[in-house]
Amino acid sequence: MSGVPLAPEDGLAGEAMEEFLRQYGPIGIFLGAGFEGQTALIVGGLLARQHILNLWLVLACATAGSGLVDHLLFVAGRRFRSHRWVARATQQAAFARALKFIERYPIGYILAFRFIFGLRVASPIAIGVSQVPTWRFTLLNILGAVIWATAFTLSGFIFGEAVHNLLGRGHHAGRWTLIAAGAVVVVVIAIWSVRYLLRRRKPVVETPPPLN
Repeated sequence: MSGVPLAPEDGLAGEAMEEFLRQYGPIGIFLGAGFEGQTALIVGGLLARQHILNLWLVLACATAGSGLVDHLLFVAGRRFRSHRWVARATQQAAFARALKFIERYPIGYILAFRFIFGLRVASPIAIGVSQVPTWRFTLLNILGAVIWATAFTLSGFIFGEAVHNLLGRGHHAGRWTLIAAGAVVVVVIAIWSVRYLLRRRKPVVETPPPLN
């Protein structure tokens, strides 16, 4: 026997899912690259390997989403320093770390800050507050977004290739690729949820009253 035949409902559900991903996947990758991080790019690479999305489209959406959002954060740091949201961001420990890196390695840091865990949001705001010229950040931001998007998208694509090599080239391999993409999303959500809960439960250190 070659296996249990698939029910017609399973085939229709799979086709509906693929069509949904083809239509709205690029939007999800654009938003995910701008606000979430590398998970959307890895999943986009998996979908490109499955031929659900075009690889160049995934790279373009990832680069545009990351570059645009980080440029807006840069503008916020440069033009709206007195706004309470920007002022709150400048009080975080990540902001001070980002400023130190910017002072020492301005060009290299602009190219690499997307790869540094915990500094993704604070970095473009800190660069905006710094003395880095707008034109320089704009050019380096675009180049950095291209490098970052390519690295993580190809990581997902190569992972999808590994799934196909392991499971074969049949339709079931494509299903496992989609399952792997879903697993990546679930794992990342779980990690961020745990980090959020641990941060919420961190005890507040009270300042002792002054001695008389």
